[in-house]
Order: sequence, then structure tokens, then C-alpha cells
Amino acid sequence: MRLDNFDLNLLVAFNVLLEERNVTRAADRLNVTQSAMSAALRRLREALQDEILIQHGKKMIPTPHALDMAPEVASAIIHLRSVISTGTGFDPRTSQRRFKIAASDYITTVLIVPLMKILGEEAPGIKIDLSLPSTETTERLVDGELDLFLTPEEFLKEDLPRELLFEERHVVVGWSENPVMQKPLTEESFFESGHVAVMISGGETYIERALRSQGFQRVVEVTAPSFIQVPWLLSGTRRLALMHERLARLMAPGLSLTISEVPLDLPVMREMMQWHATRSTDAGLLWLRKKILQMAVDRLP
Repeated sequence: MRLDNFDLNLLVAFNVLLEERNVTRAADRLNVTQSAMSAALRRLREALQDEILIQHGKKMIPTPHALDMAPEVASAIIHLRSVISTGTGFDPRTSQRRFKIAASDYITTVLIVPLMKILGEEAPGIKIDLSLPSTETTERLVDGELDLFLTPEEFLKEDLPRELLFEERHVVVGWSENPVMQKPLTEESFFESGHVAVMISGGETYIERALRSQGFQRVVEVTAPSFIQVPWLLSGTRRLALMHERLARLMAPGLSLTISEVPLDLPVMREMMQWHATRSTDAGLLWLRKKILQMAVDRLP
């Protein structure tokens, strides 16, 4: 097969098909119709003289040849994306680039929201796609689908570059009329109270992992899928919650909530920014990283 006769766009389809092993899901990821994805699979089979994926019951099983190709194709796509994104330079005043960032609603509220005002003034054409962290986030970062991952240090991918944004404490938050919050909070009253906890996409958050590692176990009465929901679930109840201090101080006044020190010895959270090594010299991403870091320094000292 001659490379000059091969449609390189088929490699993107190949990469997604091998990851999803399902034509419908692959089509959804690439925002194409199922018939278009089926046609791409047919063209791949013809070009590579291999079945690529074989139907077995309700599953599609990759061929040995496809499995051998998969890591090389994935690596090539990441490299090409980096070349394309950095090859033409970057001017924030005229760029129409779209950046994809994975970040919790907490970090979005305290950092990304104020950043958007700056971006609107200095880079009006820039687009930002935000997504919540999930079990697939690090894989998406490795595959080059994400530009940045903003997360506590414990959830970083070990072999990718990272940078510290800021450190964050946790505090106890409760309704101002909750009797427990109207006197000094003790370890005993903390654990006797019911709590609101957060599970993002079914995964453990930083504070839940910290509590578990030290052998602490709370009475969790309500589980929320995001940090922003927590304060609303405290007002008018006797429940408590452990919240990021900056988010708690931002939301407490409007919901008649009281903030107290945690009566436990908990570690400080280090909020980090991570990206793929091939994007380290990406002019556009360098600019955005600098803006995010400056916002963290200016707004979150």
C-alpha cells in the first residue's frame, strides 16, 4: 500500500475504533453517522488487507495485526496533533483555537470562571470545552484528546509533566442554626453528625481518600455528584460537610452557613495542572497555562 494513496483521516477512525471496539460509540466520539463510521471501517479493511475488528456475538474483537498497529497509530496521532497546533504560531488576539480542559466544578468555580473574563478581553476567539474528571480522564490526556487536566496531585498521571497551581485546606461547613455549629466543633461532635459527601463519576475525591487513608469513617447521609451542590444540601439541616475552604467562603454567606476548622489532622490539598509531554512547547497551550497560573497567583494567594 502506497502512503500517498492512503487517506490519513482513516488513522483517526482506526484509533477510535480500536479504543471503543464498537462502531456506534466510535461514530459518537467522532461526531459522524454510524454509516460513515462503517464506511471508514470498510475502507480500512481494504487498505490494510485485514479485518481490523471481527464480530463475535455482541462484541467486536481486534485482530492481532490491529492490536500491533494500535499503539503506533495512537502515538502518531498525538504527535501530529502537536505539530498542527504549534506549527502556525499563536496570537491570542486572533486565534480561534478550542482548548479542552478536565476540571471539577470546584476548580472551575474558583479559578476558571474568573479566568474567562481575562480570556474574553485578551483572546475573544478562544473556546474552552470543560469536562468533569472521570475514570477515563488520564487516558484521554495520554491519547491527546485533552489539553489540560486540573486535579489534586494524587490523581495525576505519573509520567506526564505537571505544575503546582495552589494549595487548599478543607473546612467543616454547616447551617448556621445547626446546634453543632454554634459551639466549638470537636472530633466527637464531628463524627456523631450526619455528613454530605461527594462522589464524582463514582470515583473517590481527594478528601474521601485522605479520610480513608487515616482510618476515619463518617456517617454519610447524602452523596452528591458535585462540590457545588453540597452547600445547598446543608442549609436547614443538621448535616455537616468537608469543603474546600475557598469554595466554602465563596458560597457560605448566601446560604446562611457557618465555617469551622476541621477537628482532625488532615493534609493540605495540592491542586495541580497537567498536560501531555508532546504539548510542552505548544505556544497556545503555553500561553493558556501561563494565564491559569497567573490567575491562581493573583486570585488564590
